[in-house]
Amino acid sequence: MPVIVIANPKGGVGKSTLASNVAGCLAAAGHAVMLGDVDRQQSARQWLALRPPQAAPISSWDVAADDIVRPPRGTTHVVLDTPAGLHGKRLEAVLRIADRLIVPLQPSLFDIQATHAFLAALREHKRWALIETVLVGNRVREHTRALEQLHRYLETLPLPVLAWLRETQNYVQLAAHGLTLFDVAPGRVERDLQQWAPLTAWLRGRSAGGHEKAA
Repeated sequence: MPVIVIANPKGGVGKSTLASNVAGCLAAAGHAVMLGDVDRQQSARQWLALRPPQAAPISSWDVAADDIVRPPRGTTHVVLDTPAGLHGKRLEAVLRIADRLIVPLQPSLFDIQATHAFLAALREHKRWALIETVLVGNRVREHTRALEQLHRYLETLPLPVLAWLRETQNYVQLAAHGLTLFDVAPGRVERDLQQWAPLTAWLRGRSAGGHEKAA
């Protein structure tokens, strides 16, 4: 059962939106998906409460009588959203179970600095060689200096950038109804699905390639 974690200690980079769409992508492919938070905000559970019954099913944590949480029986894929400021014991707990890690970042100096420190910490972790890690440029505005700066920074990293996702109201409007790009007619979100194509292929089984640990 692969566990896909969306993480960046910088707040406001779009982790929850990305996590919900990752879950939607997998659910649309017929997988039994659980989407969960690892923080107290529980935004994933709130989003799932809005999801219409006709959409591809996505589950939340199964909470037992003894308050132990676990994926529901039959789950094939787990997607975990993480909080801002992820570090210490909570980061350690996440890395113990992660198979794949998606690190989103926006084209800003603050995002670059936070991501740089986060990746440096990850490289020191004993499980780093076992976790396939990819980057996603999020809320991107084309033809801006900030985006050029982000491109230059990412070129210095030995990790693949799987997608550049534009800033669009599509994500906001769909999230308000518990939906993802993968729950609506493709023609309605065609440009966004094109941007997701490499990430979609990776999520559904293809290796990203270019990972420094695969050599």
